[in-house]
Amino acid sequence: MSRTLIITNDFPPRPGGIQAFVHALALGRPADSVVVYCSSPPRRPGARSWRDPEAFDLDLPFPVVRERTSVLLPTPAVARRARAIARLEECDSVLFGAAAPLGLLAGGLRRAGAERLVALTHGHEAGWAMLPGARSLLRRIGEQTDTVTYLGDYTRERLARALTPRAAARMRHLAPGVDPDRFRPGAGGDLIRERHGLGDRPVVVCVSRLVPRKGQDTLLRAWPRVLADVPEAVLLLVGGGPYRSRLEAMAREQGVGASVRFTGSVPWEELPAHYDAGDVFAMPCRTRNGGLDVEGLGIVYLEASATGLPVVAGNSGGAPDAVLEGETGHVVDGGVPGPTARRVIGLLREPAAAREMGERGRAWVRRRWSREQMSRRLDDLLTGR
Repeated sequence: MSRTLIITNDFPPRPGGIQAFVHALALGRPADSVVVYCSSPPRRPGARSWRDPEAFDLDLPFPVVRERTSVLLPTPAVARRARAIARLEECDSVLFGAAAPLGLLAGGLRRAGAERLVALTHGHEAGWAMLPGARSLLRRIGEQTDTVTYLGDYTRERLARALTPRAAARMRHLAPGVDPDRFRPGAGGDLIRERHGLGDRPVVVCVSRLVPRKGQDTLLRAWPRVLADVPEAVLLLVGGGPYRSRLEAMAREQGVGASVRFTGSVPWEELPAHYDAGDVFAMPCRTRNGGLDVEGLGIVYLEASATGLPVVAGNSGGAPDAVLEGETGHVVDGGVPGPTARRVIGLLREPAAAREMGERGRAWVRRRWSREQMSRRLDDLLTGR
């Protein structure tokens, strides 16, 4: 049987959208056809969301080899280890969880016997495509692999300009799939509401790492306007990150601290329940640093839709690809608070219409974004069909 070595820095229990994407692709393969070589998450025993990676790996149906470092780089030592694992496990194909920078290992792995090499891309590679030095590395990765994937039209156009014409012609679409049996209405939201004292109040939930691009600050600037129309509303900010202290200060400065809940990072297993605790999902992401910091797609919008929530998305990069405007949610300018406030207020004040939008979103995820579809597409890429 064909075996695939997945090389990645993005793998659970480290949280994040790319991690969820790569994890789902691995689980979608036959159990005896996958080996994962990855980094280890920073050790934070005592944190609620921290889970021992060794314990996590024991629950998986395939072997995982972890380096005792938080970041894998394409160094000679990592290259030697990757080739040794590929030979030992008899892997004839390689999937890079993110093209940049680990795709630079492709040439050595092909010389070691790998027949098919596929490199996934996300938002950060679109940023790399704008920088001369990074662009040359992307070009090299494109030449050494059989396929570079893209999430949607936005990332395809950005990446194609950085690749050679031959590599650009080999690009293929591969976006995250969502498990609608895991992300669903009734996934445990009542427990999360009880934990945070939300009762039956209207809840706007945002699930994401707390960094400037994701737009939690825009939500906080919009929140006084939301409360003016929906005084009982609560904003539930799910996730950890370096921006938390600034966001907490902003909530106090805006005078809305009593109606904002910060959960911090949450365990992988509890993510569906946190979506289910909301009535509306909002993450008004925006592009920063002249286009270098951009949203590749935004799997959180699809997970929210699968849970039956209407979504309010920012217009950064490929985020609009995860929303059917006016049907599953709305796309807004994430750089200013007014559009976000208006859309959130409209959804909270019309709960029946919001529920219908969420139902359409769940049906769309089942139809267009299922994990089974993405698994079949990956199988075609790894076998050269």
